[in-house]
Amino acid sequence: MKYEVIIGLEIHVETKTKTKMFSGASSNFESPANTNVSVIDMAFPGTMPAVNKKAVENAIMLSSALNMTIDHELHFDRKNYFYSDLPKGFQITQERRPIGSNGYIEIALENGTKRINIERLHMEEDTAKQIHLAEFTLIDYNRAGLPLVEIVTKPDIRSGEEAMAFVEAIREIVTFTGVSDGKMEEGSLRCDVNISLRPIGSQKFGTKVEVKNLNSISNIGKVIDAEIKRQSKLLDEGSIILSETRRYDETLKDTVLMRLKDNAIDYKYFPDGNIAPITLHEEYVQKVIKGMPELPNTKRERYKNAFKLNNHEINIILQSKDLTLYFDEGTLLTKNYKTLINFIIGELSAYLNKEGKTLKDIALTPQKLAKLVDLVSEGKLSNAQAREVFGHIVMTNIDPETKAKELNLVQVSDTDFILKVINEVIDENLSVIDDIKNGKDRAMGFLVGQVMKKTGGKVNPALASSLMKQEINKR
Repeated sequence: MKYEVIIGLEIHVETKTKTKMFSGASSNFESPANTNVSVIDMAFPGTMPAVNKKAVENAIMLSSALNMTIDHELHFDRKNYFYSDLPKGFQITQERRPIGSNGYIEIALENGTKRINIERLHMEEDTAKQIHLAEFTLIDYNRAGLPLVEIVTKPDIRSGEEAMAFVEAIREIVTFTGVSDGKMEEGSLRCDVNISLRPIGSQKFGTKVEVKNLNSISNIGKVIDAEIKRQSKLLDEGSIILSETRRYDETLKDTVLMRLKDNAIDYKYFPDGNIAPITLHEEYVQKVIKGMPELPNTKRERYKNAFKLNNHEINIILQSKDLTLYFDEGTLLTKNYKTLINFIIGELSAYLNKEGKTLKDIALTPQKLAKLVDLVSEGKLSNAQAREVFGHIVMTNIDPETKAKELNLVQVSDTDFILKVINEVIDENLSVIDDIKNGKDRAMGFLVGQVMKKTGGKVNPALASSLMKQEINKR
C-alpha cells in the first residue's frame, strides 16, 4: 500500500543574551561546567525571577520574521515535572499564550516553493545538560535557565526534503537576525520530528511517533527516511503503530525506542505566580521589528537582482552570515561582482576550510580582495596569477598590486611590445597561417600559447588573441 507522510516539527532555539532567561547568571557557552549558576536557576526559596528584556526582543524579531501574530501581553506558566535536568522541578514557559501564533514561511524546493504554516512560537527556559557516561551521568547546570524559543509547525510537511528545507530556512533566519548562532552541533538549535503515515486519500491522521533531539539537518532527513521505512513495513504487515518517543542511532542508521507514550503526561500547567503579566506597547514592538537586520529572503532577492548572482552562488554564501557581510562590504568597493563572489566562495572558502579558520582569523580585508578582483578585470593579472597573489596576501593583507609586482606577476599590456612578440611568433610559424584562415581555431590557440610562452605568461591573453587576429589578417 502507498502512504502519505505527515510531518510536524518542534524546533528549540537558544537565543543570544548576556544573561539567562530569568536570572542574572552569565549565558557564556564556553564557561567551565557549573560555574554560571544562580540561586534563581536552582529555585532556592525566596528567589524571584525577572524576565530578560533581550530574550523578549529576540522572540519579537523571530515572530515577525515568521509572519506571526504577536501577543502584546506576556504571560508565563509553570510546566511541572521531576527530572534530573530540571533543578526547579518545573520549567517556566508559555503554554496558554505564546508570544507568536499563526505564522508561516515559504521554503524553496526543487520544483518550486511551498508554504509551511507555523502554529506557535513561545519563550521558555532551557534545562540542564546531561553528560551520559558508562556508569553514571554528569549534569552541567550552566545550561539551566538559558533563554529558548520553541517553534511548532502545523502538520504541513510531507517529505524529508521539505523538513530539511524548513529547518535550514529557520537556521538562516535565526542566524541573520542575530537571534542565535544556529549551531546545531552545539545544541543552539535542536529539532524534534513528529511523523505519522496514512493511506493515500485518507483524511484521518495515523499514530504519531516522535523522534527527539536531532542535531543536524542531514540527520533529520535520515530519521524521516528510516521512520517511513519502519512504519510502512509495520502497516503492510497489519501491525499497529505505537505512540512512541524514539531517538536516532548514528551507528545503526535507524531510530530506536526511548519510551512508550502510554498516557499523556500531566504537567499540571498553571500561571507562574512570581511573574505578573507584562504589556508590550505597540511602539516598542515596532521599534524592535524596524531594528531587525536584513532577512535571508530579502538578501537573496537583492543578490539576485542587484548583483546577478545565481541560485547556486546565493545558496552557498548564505550558509555563512560572516561571508555575506564580507561580500556586502566588497560590493561597495568593486563593480566586478561575479569575480568577487567567485573568489569568496572559491579561493577564500577553500582556504578557510583547509586551514580550519574563520574570517576572524585571516588578515585579508574586503577592500584588498576587491582590489585584487579589479586587477583581474583590468587585465593586470590573470585568474591564475590572482590566485597566486591571494595565497600571499590572505594572512598579511599586503596590497595585492604591490605583491604582484614583487612576484613579477603583473601582466604586460604594452601593445607595441606584444605586437613585436606576435610577429616573431607568426614568422616562426608561417605554415599555421593558412590553417587559421581555413577556420582551424586550434591553430590560433597554438600561436597565442607561443606568445604566452615567450613572455613567461605575463601578457594579457585576451589582448594577445585580439592582436594576433589583427596581425594575421594583414598577411
